[in-house]
Amino acid sequence: MAGFISSETVDAVVNSADIVSVVGEYTKLVSRGNGDFWGCCPFHGEKTASFHVDSEKKFYHCFGCGAGGNVVKFVEEQEKLSFPEAVEFLAKRFGIPVKYEAGGASRPDPLVKLREEYIELYERTASMFHYLLTETEQGKFALKYITERGLSMETVKKFKLGYAPSDRSWLKNFLLKKNFSNEFLEKSGLFSRKYPNIAFFSNRLMFPIFNRQGQVVALGGRQLDKNPDSPKYLNSGDLVQYKKGETLYAFNFAKKAIKENKKVIFCEGYMDCIAYHQCGIEFAVAPLGTSLTDEQIKIVRPFADEVLLSFDADGAGQKATMRAILMIRKAGLVAKVIRIEGGKDPAELMQNFGEKILTNAVSGAIIDSDFLLSKLGKEYPVDTPEGKTRAALEYFPYLDALQSDMLRESCLAQLCEAFNLKPEAVKRDFVNREQARQRLENRQPKNNPVQQKIKLNAELRSLLAIIADLENYVLVRKELTPDDFEDPSAKKLFVMLEECFNENSLSFTTLLSHCDDENLSNLITRAVSLGEFRDNTECAVRDSVMLLKARSAERQRERLMEQIRCFTCLTEDDRLEFQKLLTKKIELDNKIKSLKN
Repeated sequence: MAGFISSETVDAVVNSADIVSVVGEYTKLVSRGNGDFWGCCPFHGEKTASFHVDSEKKFYHCFGCGAGGNVVKFVEEQEKLSFPEAVEFLAKRFGIPVKYEAGGASRPDPLVKLREEYIELYERTASMFHYLLTETEQGKFALKYITERGLSMETVKKFKLGYAPSDRSWLKNFLLKKNFSNEFLEKSGLFSRKYPNIAFFSNRLMFPIFNRQGQVVALGGRQLDKNPDSPKYLNSGDLVQYKKGETLYAFNFAKKAIKENKKVIFCEGYMDCIAYHQCGIEFAVAPLGTSLTDEQIKIVRPFADEVLLSFDADGAGQKATMRAILMIRKAGLVAKVIRIEGGKDPAELMQNFGEKILTNAVSGAIIDSDFLLSKLGKEYPVDTPEGKTRAALEYFPYLDALQSDMLRESCLAQLCEAFNLKPEAVKRDFVNREQARQRLENRQPKNNPVQQKIKLNAELRSLLAIIADLENYVLVRKELTPDDFEDPSAKKLFVMLEECFNENSLSFTTLLSHCDDENLSNLITRAVSLGEFRDNTECAVRDSVMLLKARSAERQRERLMEQIRCFTCLTEDDRLEFQKLLTKKIELDNKIKSLKN
Protein backbone atom coordinates (compact mmCIF):
# COMPACT_ATOMS: atom_id res chain seq x y z
CA MET A 1 0.00 0.00 0.00
CA ALA A 2 1.08 3.59 -0.59
CA GLY A 3 2.25 5.67 2.35
CA PHE A 4 0.27 8.63 3.61
CA ILE A 5 0.56 11.78 1.52
CA SER A 6 2.72 14.26 3.37
CA SER A 7 1.11 17.31 4.96
CA GLU A 8 3.62 19.37 2.99
CA THR A 9 2.08 18.08 -0.27
CA VAL A 10 -1.48 18.66 0.92
CA ASP A 11 -0.65 22.25 1.92
CA ALA A 12 1.06 22.84 -1.44
CA VAL A 13 -2.02 21.59 -3.31
CA VAL A 14 -4.48 23.66 -1.25
CA ASN A 15 -2.36 26.81 -1.54
CA SER A 16 -1.28 26.45 -5.18
CA ALA A 17 -4.34 24.98 -6.92
CA ASP A 18 -6.52 27.67 -8.49
CA ILE A 19 -9.85 27.04 -6.74
CA VAL A 20 -11.73 29.40 -9.09
CA SER A 21 -10.44 27.49 -12.12
CA VAL A 22 -11.34 24.13 -10.57
CA VAL A 23 -14.83 25.13 -9.40
CA GLY A 24 -15.44 26.92 -12.70
CA GLU A 25 -15.36 23.52 -14.43
CA TYR A 26 -18.57 22.62 -12.60
CA THR A 27 -20.52 25.88 -12.32
CA LYS A 28 -20.38 29.33 -13.89
CA LEU A 29 -18.76 31.85 -11.52
CA VAL A 30 -19.12 35.63 -11.67
CA SER A 31 -16.60 37.97 -10.02
CA ARG A 32 -17.93 40.55 -7.58
CA GLY A 33 -14.52 42.07 -6.84
CA ASN A 34 -11.97 41.59 -4.05
CA GLY A 35 -11.46 37.93 -4.95
CA ASP A 36 -15.12 37.04 -4.38
CA PHE A 37 -16.88 34.81 -6.94
CA TRP A 38 -20.51 33.71 -6.93
CA GLY A 39 -22.52 31.13 -8.84
CA CYS A 40 -25.29 28.54 -8.59
CA CYS A 41 -24.38 25.67 -6.30
CA PRO A 42 -23.17 22.51 -8.11
CA PHE A 43 -24.27 20.38 -5.12
CA HIS A 44 -27.98 21.22 -5.17
CA GLY A 45 -30.44 22.72 -7.64
CA GLU A 46 -31.01 26.46 -7.40
CA LYS A 47 -31.78 29.39 -9.68
CA THR A 48 -30.21 32.20 -7.65
CA ALA A 49 -26.49 32.29 -6.95
CA SER A 50 -25.85 31.38 -3.29
CA PHE A 51 -22.53 29.60 -3.83
CA HIS A 52 -19.50 31.68 -2.81
CA VAL A 53 -15.81 31.11 -3.67
CA ASP A 54 -13.10 33.16 -1.98
CA SER A 55 -10.06 33.06 -4.28
CA GLU A 56 -7.74 34.62 -1.69
CA LYS A 57 -8.67 32.42 1.28
CA LYS A 58 -9.04 29.36 -0.99
CA PHE A 59 -12.41 28.09 0.19
CA TYR A 60 -16.04 27.77 -0.96
CA HIS A 61 -19.36 27.90 0.87
CA CYS A 62 -22.98 27.52 -0.23
CA PHE A 63 -25.50 29.60 1.74
CA GLY A 64 -28.28 27.37 0.39
CA CYS A 65 -27.26 23.82 1.31
CA GLY A 66 -24.35 24.57 3.66
CA ALA A 67 -21.68 22.75 1.63
CA GLY A 68 -18.21 24.17 2.14
CA GLY A 69 -14.50 23.42 2.27
CA ASN A 70 -11.27 23.80 0.35
CA VAL A 71 -10.38 22.79 -3.20
CA VAL A 72 -9.53 19.21 -2.18
CA LYS A 73 -12.91 18.72 -0.51
CA PHE A 74 -14.61 20.14 -3.61
CA VAL A 75 -12.91 17.64 -5.93
CA GLU A 76 -13.63 14.78 -3.49
CA GLU A 77 -17.36 15.56 -3.62
CA GLN A 78 -17.66 16.31 -7.34
CA GLU A 79 -15.48 13.51 -8.72
CA LYS A 80 -16.40 11.00 -5.96
CA LEU A 81 -12.76 10.47 -5.04
CA SER A 82 -11.08 9.63 -1.73
CA PHE A 83 -8.97 12.32 -0.05
CA PRO A 84 -5.64 10.92 -1.37
CA GLU A 85 -7.13 10.54 -4.87
CA ALA A 86 -8.35 14.14 -4.83
CA VAL A 87 -4.94 15.43 -3.71
CA GLU A 88 -3.17 13.44 -6.43
CA PHE A 89 -5.74 14.54 -9.03
CA LEU A 90 -5.07 18.22 -8.25
CA ALA A 91 -1.31 17.73 -7.90
CA LYS A 92 -1.11 16.27 -11.38
CA ARG A 93 -3.26 19.05 -12.85
CA PHE A 94 -1.16 21.85 -11.33
CA GLY A 95 2.23 20.16 -11.60
CA ILE A 96 2.85 19.75 -7.86
CA PRO A 97 5.24 16.93 -6.77
CA VAL A 98 3.62 14.39 -4.44
CA LYS A 99 5.58 13.22 -1.38
CA TYR A 100 4.62 10.49 1.06
CA GLU A 101 5.36 10.21 4.78
CA ALA A 102 6.89 6.73 4.58
CA GLY A 103 10.24 7.52 2.95
CA GLY A 104 9.26 10.62 1.00
CA ALA A 105 9.22 8.95 -2.43
CA SER A 106 6.32 9.45 -4.81
CA ARG A 107 4.08 6.40 -4.46
CA PRO A 108 0.67 7.10 -5.97
CA ASP A 109 -2.49 5.52 -4.62
CA PRO A 110 -2.91 2.19 -6.50
CA LEU A 111 -6.46 3.01 -7.67
CA VAL A 112 -5.41 6.43 -8.98
CA LYS A 113 -2.43 4.85 -10.73
CA LEU A 114 -4.65 2.14 -12.27
CA ARG A 115 -7.15 4.75 -13.49
CA GLU A 116 -4.36 6.74 -15.13
CA GLU A 117 -2.91 3.62 -16.76
CA TYR A 118 -6.26 2.68 -18.30
CA ILE A 119 -6.77 6.24 -19.54
CA GLU A 120 -3.34 5.99 -21.20
CA LEU A 121 -4.40 2.68 -22.78
CA TYR A 122 -7.65 4.13 -24.14
CA GLU A 123 -5.88 7.27 -25.39
CA ARG A 124 -3.39 5.13 -27.29
CA THR A 125 -6.08 2.79 -28.65
CA ALA A 126 -8.26 5.70 -29.83
CA SER A 127 -5.24 7.31 -31.53
CA MET A 128 -4.44 4.09 -33.36
CA PHE A 129 -8.07 3.66 -34.48
CA HIS A 130 -8.03 7.28 -35.70
CA TYR A 131 -4.86 6.61 -37.68
CA LEU A 132 -6.40 3.49 -39.24
CA LEU A 133 -9.46 5.50 -40.32
CA THR A 134 -7.69 8.52 -41.75
CA GLU A 135 -4.34 7.23 -43.02
CA THR A 136 -4.68 3.59 -44.12
CA GLU A 137 -6.17 1.66 -46.99
CA GLN A 138 -8.20 -0.63 -44.71
CA GLY A 139 -9.99 2.32 -43.13
CA LYS A 140 -10.75 4.05 -46.43
CA PHE A 141 -14.24 2.56 -46.84
CA ALA A 142 -15.19 3.62 -43.28
CA LEU A 143 -13.91 7.15 -43.94
CA LYS A 144 -15.93 7.23 -47.18
CA TYR A 145 -19.03 6.13 -45.26
CA ILE A 146 -18.70 8.87 -42.66
CA THR A 147 -17.85 11.68 -45.09
CA GLU A 148 -20.78 10.68 -47.32
CA ARG A 149 -22.97 11.16 -44.28
CA GLY A 150 -21.90 14.78 -44.28
CA LEU A 151 -19.06 14.91 -41.76
CA SER A 152 -16.03 17.04 -42.65
CA MET A 153 -12.45 15.96 -42.04
CA GLU A 154 -12.20 18.77 -39.50
CA THR A 155 -15.04 17.16 -37.54
CA VAL A 156 -13.52 13.68 -37.90
CA LYS A 157 -10.28 14.97 -36.38
CA LYS A 158 -11.98 17.04 -33.67
CA PHE A 159 -13.93 14.04 -32.35
CA LYS A 160 -10.99 11.69 -33.06
CA LEU A 161 -13.23 9.24 -34.92
CA GLY A 162 -11.57 5.94 -35.76
CA TYR A 163 -11.85 2.51 -37.32
CA ALA A 164 -11.52 -0.82 -35.46
CA PRO A 165 -10.15 -3.43 -37.91
CA SER A 166 -12.13 -6.54 -38.78
CA ASP A 167 -9.27 -8.79 -37.62
CA ARG A 168 -10.35 -9.39 -34.03
CA SER A 169 -6.92 -10.56 -32.90
CA TRP A 170 -5.08 -7.51 -34.26
CA LEU A 171 -5.61 -5.17 -31.28
CA LYS A 172 -4.35 -7.63 -28.67
CA ASN A 173 -1.19 -8.33 -30.66
CA PHE A 174 -0.61 -4.62 -31.23
CA LEU A 175 -0.96 -3.71 -27.54
CA LEU A 176 1.19 -6.62 -26.33
CA LYS A 177 3.97 -5.26 -28.55
CA LYS A 178 3.57 -1.93 -26.72
CA ASN A 179 4.44 -3.69 -23.43
CA PHE A 180 0.93 -3.91 -21.98
CA SER A 181 0.52 -7.13 -20.00
CA ASN A 182 -2.07 -9.81 -20.73
CA GLU A 183 -3.59 -9.48 -17.25
CA PHE A 184 -3.89 -5.69 -17.59
CA LEU A 185 -5.53 -5.93 -21.03
CA GLU A 186 -8.00 -8.64 -20.00
CA LYS A 187 -9.54 -6.24 -17.44
CA SER A 188 -9.54 -3.24 -19.77
CA GLY A 189 -12.97 -3.72 -21.36
CA LEU A 190 -11.37 -3.81 -24.83
CA PHE A 191 -11.61 -7.60 -25.14
CA SER A 192 -14.22 -10.33 -24.84
CA ARG A 193 -14.54 -11.70 -21.31
CA LYS A 194 -15.07 -15.21 -22.61
CA TYR A 195 -12.35 -15.01 -25.29
CA PRO A 196 -9.70 -12.61 -23.93
CA ASN A 197 -7.69 -12.51 -27.18
CA ILE A 198 -10.71 -11.35 -29.19
CA ALA A 199 -11.34 -7.58 -29.49
CA PHE A 200 -14.68 -6.30 -28.22
CA PHE A 201 -14.87 -3.87 -31.17
CA SER A 202 -14.21 -5.04 -34.75
CA ASN A 203 -15.01 -3.60 -38.19
CA ARG A 204 -16.72 -0.62 -36.56
CA LEU A 205 -16.63 3.13 -36.83
CA MET A 206 -15.23 4.20 -33.46
CA PHE A 207 -16.31 7.11 -31.26
CA PRO A 208 -13.92 7.94 -28.40
CA ILE A 209 -15.69 9.02 -25.21
CA PHE A 210 -13.93 11.84 -23.35
CA ASN A 211 -14.03 12.94 -19.72
CA ARG A 212 -14.26 16.60 -18.63
CA GLN A 213 -10.53 17.05 -19.16
CA GLY A 214 -10.71 15.76 -22.75
CA GLN A 215 -9.06 12.39 -22.01
CA VAL A 216 -10.35 9.25 -23.73
CA VAL A 217 -11.91 7.03 -21.04
CA ALA A 218 -14.16 4.70 -23.10
CA LEU A 219 -15.28 3.86 -26.64
CA GLY A 220 -18.42 3.40 -28.70
CA GLY A 221 -18.56 1.59 -32.04
CA ARG A 222 -21.05 1.66 -34.91
CA GLN A 223 -21.63 -1.42 -37.06
CA LEU A 224 -20.33 -1.16 -40.64
CA ASP A 225 -20.94 -4.67 -42.04
CA LYS A 226 -24.75 -4.79 -41.47
CA ASN A 227 -24.49 -8.16 -39.76
CA PRO A 228 -28.07 -8.93 -38.59
CA ASP A 229 -26.70 -10.88 -35.61
CA SER A 230 -24.66 -7.93 -34.34
CA PRO A 231 -26.04 -4.81 -32.59
CA LYS A 232 -25.86 -1.54 -34.50
CA TYR A 233 -23.96 0.12 -31.64
CA LEU A 234 -21.61 -1.32 -29.03
CA ASN A 235 -20.49 0.77 -26.05
CA SER A 236 -17.96 0.33 -23.26
CA GLY A 237 -19.46 -0.77 -19.97
CA ASP A 238 -18.57 0.85 -16.65
CA LEU A 239 -14.81 0.87 -16.06
CA VAL A 240 -12.49 2.03 -13.29
CA GLN A 241 -11.98 5.31 -15.20
CA TYR A 242 -15.52 5.60 -16.62
CA LYS A 243 -19.11 5.52 -15.36
CA LYS A 244 -21.54 5.88 -18.26
CA GLY A 245 -24.41 7.17 -16.11
CA GLU A 246 -22.17 9.98 -14.84
CA THR A 247 -20.69 10.99 -18.22
CA LEU A 248 -22.05 12.94 -21.19
CA TYR A 249 -20.70 12.43 -24.68
CA ALA A 250 -19.02 15.62 -26.06
CA PHE A 251 -19.38 17.57 -22.81
CA ASN A 252 -15.68 18.41 -23.01
CA PHE A 253 -16.36 20.15 -26.35
CA ALA A 254 -19.76 21.59 -25.35
CA LYS A 255 -19.21 23.08 -21.86
CA LYS A 256 -17.98 26.49 -23.09
CA ALA A 257 -20.97 26.90 -25.44
CA ILE A 258 -23.37 25.65 -22.74
CA LYS A 259 -22.07 28.34 -20.37
CA GLU A 260 -22.32 31.07 -23.02
CA ASN A 261 -25.80 30.12 -24.29
CA LYS A 262 -27.19 28.97 -20.93
CA LYS A 263 -28.79 26.04 -22.75
CA VAL A 264 -27.94 22.46 -23.68
CA ILE A 265 -29.26 19.93 -26.18
CA PHE A 266 -29.65 16.30 -25.11
CA CYS A 267 -29.75 14.13 -28.23
CA GLU A 268 -30.08 10.46 -29.07
CA GLY A 269 -26.53 9.38 -29.91
CA TYR A 270 -23.07 10.08 -31.22
CA MET A 271 -23.93 11.00 -34.82
CA ASP A 272 -26.75 13.38 -33.87
CA CYS A 273 -24.52 15.12 -31.34
CA ILE A 274 -21.67 15.46 -33.85
CA ALA A 275 -24.07 16.79 -36.51
CA TYR A 276 -25.14 19.61 -34.18
CA HIS A 277 -21.52 20.52 -33.46
CA GLN A 278 -20.59 20.56 -37.15
CA CYS A 279 -23.50 22.93 -37.81
CA GLY A 280 -22.11 25.34 -35.20
CA ILE A 281 -24.59 24.30 -32.49
CA GLU A 282 -21.89 23.36 -30.01
CA PHE A 283 -24.01 23.06 -26.85
CA ALA A 284 -25.15 19.52 -27.75
CA VAL A 285 -24.34 16.40 -25.68
CA ALA A 286 -25.66 12.84 -25.54
CA PRO A 287 -26.28 10.16 -22.90
CA LEU A 288 -24.12 7.10 -23.47
CA GLY A 289 -26.07 4.00 -24.43
CA THR A 290 -28.40 4.44 -21.48
CA SER A 291 -31.43 6.44 -20.41
CA LEU A 292 -30.80 9.98 -19.23
CA THR A 293 -29.80 9.99 -15.55
CA ASP A 294 -30.08 12.52 -12.73
CA GLU A 295 -26.27 12.56 -12.54
CA GLN A 296 -26.05 13.60 -16.19
CA ILE A 297 -28.54 16.42 -15.63
CA LYS A 298 -26.50 17.46 -12.60
CA ILE A 299 -23.45 17.91 -14.88
CA VAL A 300 -25.16 20.64 -16.95
CA ARG A 301 -27.46 22.14 -14.32
CA PRO A 302 -24.98 24.75 -13.01
CA PHE A 303 -24.44 26.15 -16.54
CA ALA A 304 -27.82 25.87 -18.28
CA ASP A 305 -31.26 27.33 -17.65
CA GLU A 306 -32.86 25.49 -20.56
CA VAL A 307 -32.64 21.91 -21.86
CA LEU A 308 -33.63 21.09 -25.44
CA LEU A 309 -34.52 17.46 -26.14
CA SER A 310 -33.69 15.93 -29.51
CA PHE A 311 -34.69 12.27 -29.25
CA ASP A 312 -36.10 10.08 -32.03
CA ALA A 313 -39.76 10.36 -33.00
CA ASP A 314 -40.43 6.61 -32.61
CA GLY A 315 -42.17 5.05 -29.63
CA ALA A 316 -38.98 4.55 -27.62
CA GLY A 317 -37.87 8.11 -28.37
CA GLN A 318 -41.23 9.52 -27.28
CA LYS A 319 -41.05 7.61 -23.99
CA ALA A 320 -37.50 8.86 -23.45
CA THR A 321 -38.66 12.43 -24.14
CA MET A 322 -41.51 12.20 -21.63
CA ARG A 323 -39.25 10.73 -18.96
CA ALA A 324 -36.56 13.33 -19.60
CA ILE A 325 -39.07 16.21 -19.36
CA LEU A 326 -40.12 15.10 -15.88
CA MET A 327 -36.50 14.72 -14.71
CA ILE A 328 -35.49 18.11 -16.12
CA ARG A 329 -38.45 19.90 -14.55
CA LYS A 330 -37.75 18.26 -11.18
CA ALA A 331 -34.21 19.65 -11.46
CA GLY A 332 -35.69 23.14 -11.80
CA LEU A 333 -34.76 23.63 -15.47
CA VAL A 334 -36.90 24.61 -18.46
CA ALA A 335 -37.48 21.83 -21.03
CA LYS A 336 -38.17 22.23 -24.75
CA VAL A 337 -38.51 19.71 -27.58
CA ILE A 338 -36.83 20.00 -30.99
CA ARG A 339 -39.04 18.77 -33.83
CA ILE A 340 -37.12 17.07 -36.63
CA GLU A 341 -38.99 17.27 -39.93
CA GLY A 342 -37.63 16.15 -43.28
CA GLY A 343 -35.40 13.44 -41.83
CA LYS A 344 -35.42 10.74 -39.18
CA ASP A 345 -32.78 12.44 -37.02
CA PRO A 346 -30.51 15.54 -36.87
CA ALA A 347 -27.67 13.75 -38.69
CA GLU A 348 -29.93 12.96 -41.65
CA LEU A 349 -31.37 16.48 -41.62
CA MET A 350 -27.84 17.94 -41.82
CA GLN A 351 -26.88 15.51 -44.57
CA ASN A 352 -29.97 16.20 -46.69
CA PHE A 353 -30.58 19.90 -46.16
CA GLY A 354 -27.50 21.43 -44.54
CA GLU A 355 -26.80 23.60 -41.56
CA LYS A 356 -29.59 26.17 -41.91
CA ILE A 357 -32.49 23.72 -41.60
CA LEU A 358 -31.03 22.15 -38.45
CA THR A 359 -30.39 25.60 -36.97
CA ASN A 360 -34.03 26.54 -37.68
CA ALA A 361 -35.21 23.34 -35.98
CA VAL A 362 -33.32 24.31 -32.82
CA SER A 363 -34.64 27.88 -32.95
CA GLY A 364 -38.18 26.53 -33.36
CA ALA A 365 -38.06 24.18 -30.35
CA ILE A 366 -41.41 24.13 -28.52
CA ILE A 367 -41.96 24.36 -24.79
CA ASP A 368 -42.57 20.99 -23.16
CA SER A 369 -46.16 21.70 -22.10
CA ASP A 370 -47.15 22.42 -25.74
CA PHE A 371 -45.42 19.22 -26.84
CA LEU A 372 -47.20 17.11 -24.23
CA LEU A 373 -50.64 18.55 -24.90
CA SER A 374 -50.23 18.01 -28.64
CA LYS A 375 -49.07 14.43 -28.03
CA LEU A 376 -51.97 13.66 -25.68
CA GLY A 377 -54.47 15.23 -28.08
CA LYS A 378 -53.37 12.73 -30.74
CA GLU A 379 -53.27 9.72 -28.41
CA TYR A 380 -56.69 10.12 -26.79
CA PRO A 381 -60.17 10.91 -28.17
CA VAL A 382 -60.34 14.30 -26.42
CA ASP A 383 -63.78 15.00 -27.91
CA THR A 384 -65.19 12.53 -25.33
CA PRO A 385 -65.35 12.86 -21.51
CA GLU A 386 -63.36 9.64 -21.04
CA GLY A 387 -60.67 10.72 -23.49
CA LYS A 388 -60.32 14.11 -21.79
CA THR A 389 -60.00 12.46 -18.38
CA ARG A 390 -57.35 10.00 -19.57
CA ALA A 391 -55.35 12.79 -21.22
CA ALA A 392 -55.52 14.90 -18.07
CA LEU A 393 -54.42 11.98 -15.86
CA GLU A 394 -51.37 11.44 -18.04
CA TYR A 395 -50.56 15.17 -17.88
CA PHE A 396 -50.68 15.33 -14.06
CA PRO A 397 -47.16 13.87 -13.46
CA TYR A 398 -45.82 16.80 -15.48
CA LEU A 399 -47.62 19.22 -13.16
CA ASP A 400 -46.15 17.35 -10.18
CA ALA A 401 -42.63 17.83 -11.59
CA LEU A 402 -42.92 21.63 -11.88
CA GLN A 403 -41.03 23.42 -9.11
CA SER A 404 -43.09 26.63 -9.13
CA ASP A 405 -46.69 26.96 -7.90
CA MET A 406 -47.24 29.81 -10.34
CA LEU A 407 -45.96 27.74 -13.27
CA ARG A 408 -48.07 24.77 -12.18
CA GLU A 409 -51.17 26.98 -12.09
CA SER A 410 -50.38 28.35 -15.55
CA CYS A 411 -49.88 24.90 -17.08
CA LEU A 412 -53.04 23.62 -15.45
CA ALA A 413 -54.93 26.48 -17.12
CA GLN A 414 -53.28 25.55 -20.42
CA LEU A 415 -54.56 21.97 -20.02
CA CYS A 416 -58.10 23.23 -19.42
CA GLU A 417 -57.99 25.47 -22.47
CA ALA A 418 -56.50 22.78 -24.75
CA PHE A 419 -59.18 20.18 -23.97
CA ASN A 420 -62.08 22.50 -23.02
CA LEU A 421 -62.14 21.44 -19.36
CA LYS A 422 -63.52 23.24 -16.30
CA PRO A 423 -60.64 24.30 -13.99
CA GLU A 424 -62.53 23.33 -10.82
CA ALA A 425 -63.12 19.79 -12.07
CA VAL A 426 -59.51 19.40 -13.21
CA LYS A 427 -58.19 20.61 -9.85
CA ARG A 428 -60.39 18.10 -8.04
CA ASP A 429 -59.12 15.26 -10.23
CA PHE A 430 -55.53 16.50 -9.84
CA VAL A 431 -55.81 16.19 -6.07
CA ASN A 432 -57.89 12.99 -6.14
CA ARG A 433 -56.51 11.31 -9.24
CA GLU A 434 -56.91 7.75 -7.96
CA GLN A 435 -60.63 8.34 -7.59
CA ALA A 436 -60.71 9.73 -11.14
CA ARG A 437 -59.00 6.59 -12.44
CA GLN A 438 -61.45 4.40 -10.54
CA ARG A 439 -64.40 6.27 -12.09
CA LEU A 440 -63.00 5.52 -15.53
CA GLU A 441 -62.62 1.82 -14.73
CA ASN A 442 -66.16 1.62 -13.34
CA ARG A 443 -67.56 3.07 -16.57
CA GLN A 444 -66.15 0.16 -18.59
CA PRO A 445 -68.30 -3.03 -18.67
CA LYS A 446 -66.28 -5.66 -16.78
CA ASN A 447 -66.73 -8.49 -19.24
CA ASN A 448 -66.90 -6.44 -22.43
CA PRO A 449 -64.33 -3.66 -22.37
CA VAL A 450 -64.82 -0.94 -24.98
CA GLN A 451 -62.06 -1.18 -27.52
CA GLN A 452 -61.22 1.08 -30.39
CA LYS A 453 -61.12 -1.03 -33.54
CA ILE A 454 -57.93 -0.98 -35.58
CA LYS A 455 -58.47 -0.36 -39.26
CA LEU A 456 -56.69 -2.95 -41.42
CA ASN A 457 -54.76 -0.87 -43.95
CA ALA A 458 -51.97 -1.60 -46.45
CA GLU A 459 -49.23 -1.01 -43.88
CA LEU A 460 -50.70 -3.44 -41.38
CA ARG A 461 -51.46 -6.01 -44.11
CA SER A 462 -47.80 -5.94 -45.17
CA LEU A 463 -46.62 -6.60 -41.62
CA LEU A 464 -49.20 -9.34 -41.04
CA ALA A 465 -47.92 -11.04 -44.19
CA ILE A 466 -44.43 -10.97 -42.70
CA ILE A 467 -45.67 -12.31 -39.34
CA ALA A 468 -47.36 -15.24 -41.11
CA ASP A 469 -43.85 -16.41 -42.00
CA LEU A 470 -41.31 -14.68 -39.74
CA GLU A 471 -38.43 -15.71 -41.97
CA ASN A 472 -39.65 -12.92 -44.25
CA TYR A 473 -38.75 -10.38 -41.56
CA VAL A 474 -35.08 -11.33 -41.67
CA LEU A 475 -35.18 -10.71 -45.44
CA VAL A 476 -36.82 -7.28 -45.35
CA ARG A 477 -35.90 -5.71 -41.98
CA LYS A 478 -32.92 -3.81 -43.42
CA GLU A 479 -35.21 -2.29 -46.04
CA LEU A 480 -37.53 -0.57 -43.55
CA THR A 481 -37.40 1.80 -40.58
CA PRO A 482 -40.19 2.95 -38.22
CA ASP A 483 -40.33 6.21 -40.20
CA ASP A 484 -41.58 4.28 -43.24
CA PHE A 485 -44.90 3.74 -41.44
CA GLU A 486 -47.57 6.39 -41.09
CA ASP A 487 -50.13 4.29 -39.21
CA PRO A 488 -49.33 4.28 -35.42
CA SER A 489 -50.35 0.62 -35.00
CA ALA A 490 -48.18 -0.47 -37.92
CA LYS A 491 -45.24 1.51 -36.55
CA LYS A 492 -45.73 -0.07 -33.12
CA LEU A 493 -45.89 -3.55 -34.65
CA PHE A 494 -42.68 -2.98 -36.64
CA VAL A 495 -40.86 -1.78 -33.51
CA MET A 496 -42.02 -4.92 -31.65
CA LEU A 497 -40.68 -7.11 -34.43
CA GLU A 498 -37.32 -5.34 -34.29
CA GLU A 499 -37.18 -5.65 -30.48
CA CYS A 500 -37.80 -9.42 -30.70
CA PHE A 501 -35.18 -9.76 -33.43
CA ASN A 502 -32.56 -7.84 -31.43
CA GLU A 503 -33.26 -10.06 -28.43
CA ASN A 504 -32.70 -13.16 -30.60
CA SER A 505 -36.23 -14.32 -29.78
CA LEU A 506 -38.19 -13.67 -32.96
CA SER A 507 -41.21 -15.91 -32.69
CA PHE A 508 -44.98 -15.57 -32.71
CA THR A 509 -45.10 -16.18 -28.94
CA THR A 510 -42.51 -13.56 -28.00
CA LEU A 511 -44.10 -11.05 -30.38
CA LEU A 512 -47.41 -11.37 -28.54
CA SER A 513 -45.62 -11.05 -25.19
CA HIS A 514 -44.16 -7.71 -26.35
CA CYS A 515 -47.60 -6.42 -27.37
CA ASP A 516 -49.33 -4.34 -24.68
CA ASP A 517 -52.18 -3.31 -27.02
CA GLU A 518 -55.06 -5.78 -26.80
CA ASN A 519 -56.61 -4.59 -30.07
CA LEU A 520 -53.36 -5.09 -31.93
CA SER A 521 -52.79 -8.47 -30.27
CA ASN A 522 -56.27 -9.60 -31.32
CA LEU A 523 -55.65 -8.42 -34.88
CA ILE A 524 -52.42 -10.47 -35.08
CA THR A 525 -53.94 -13.67 -33.68
CA ARG A 526 -57.03 -13.36 -35.89
CA ALA A 527 -54.99 -12.85 -39.07
CA VAL A 528 -52.69 -15.78 -38.34
CA SER A 529 -55.61 -18.04 -37.31
CA LEU A 530 -57.53 -17.31 -40.53
CA GLY A 531 -54.45 -18.10 -42.61
CA GLU A 532 -55.20 -15.18 -44.93
CA PHE A 533 -51.51 -14.36 -45.40
CA ARG A 534 -50.12 -17.90 -45.18
CA ASP A 535 -49.55 -18.29 -48.92
CA ASN A 536 -47.76 -14.98 -49.49
CA THR A 537 -44.55 -15.59 -51.38
CA GLU A 538 -41.25 -13.87 -50.67
CA CYS A 539 -41.82 -11.89 -53.87
CA ALA A 540 -45.22 -10.66 -52.67
CA VAL A 541 -43.73 -9.56 -49.34
CA ARG A 542 -40.97 -7.66 -51.14
CA ASP A 543 -43.58 -5.97 -53.34
CA SER A 544 -45.35 -4.81 -50.18
CA VAL A 545 -42.08 -3.46 -48.79
CA MET A 546 -41.44 -1.49 -51.98
CA LEU A 547 -44.93 -0.01 -51.74
CA LEU A 548 -44.31 1.08 -48.15
CA LYS A 549 -41.00 2.66 -49.10
CA ALA A 550 -42.64 4.48 -52.01
CA ARG A 551 -45.35 5.89 -49.75
CA SER A 552 -42.72 6.95 -47.21
CA ALA A 553 -40.76 8.70 -49.96
CA GLU A 554 -43.94 10.44 -51.11
CA ARG A 555 -44.47 11.79 -47.59
CA GLN A 556 -40.86 13.01 -47.53
CA ARG A 557 -41.50 14.71 -50.86
CA GLU A 558 -44.60 16.44 -49.47
CA ARG A 559 -42.59 17.81 -46.53
CA LEU A 560 -39.82 18.88 -48.89
CA MET A 561 -42.28 20.68 -51.17
CA GLU A 562 -43.60 22.58 -48.16
CA GLN A 563 -40.03 23.70 -47.39
CA ILE A 564 -39.53 24.74 -51.01
CA ARG A 565 -42.78 26.73 -51.04
CA CYS A 566 -41.84 28.57 -47.83
CA PHE A 567 -38.20 29.19 -48.79
CA THR A 568 -37.03 32.77 -49.28
CA CYS A 569 -33.81 33.47 -51.22
CA LEU A 570 -32.01 36.57 -49.93
CA THR A 571 -28.32 35.72 -50.23
CA GLU A 572 -26.03 33.59 -52.37
CA ASP A 573 -25.95 30.99 -49.57
CA ASP A 574 -29.75 30.90 -49.63
CA ARG A 575 -29.68 30.32 -53.38
CA LEU A 576 -27.28 27.39 -52.94
CA GLU A 577 -29.46 25.99 -50.15
CA PHE A 578 -32.52 26.27 -52.38
CA GLN A 579 -30.67 24.45 -55.15
CA LYS A 580 -29.94 21.61 -52.71
CA LEU A 581 -33.66 21.34 -51.92
CA LEU A 582 -34.49 21.13 -55.63
CA THR A 583 -31.80 18.47 -56.12
CA LYS A 584 -33.26 16.49 -53.23
CA LYS A 585 -36.72 16.76 -54.80
CA ILE A 586 -35.42 15.33 -58.08
CA GLU A 587 -33.75 12.48 -56.17
CA LEU A 588 -37.00 11.71 -54.37
CA ASP A 589 -38.97 11.85 -57.64
CA ASN A 590 -36.59 9.30 -59.16
CA LYS A 591 -36.69 7.14 -56.04
CA ILE A 592 -40.50 7.08 -56.03
CA LYS A 593 -40.61 6.23 -59.71
CA SER A 594 -38.07 3.42 -59.26
CA LEU A 595 -39.90 1.96 -56.26
CA LYS A 596 -43.27 1.97 -58.01
CA ASN A 597 -41.79 0.29 -61.06
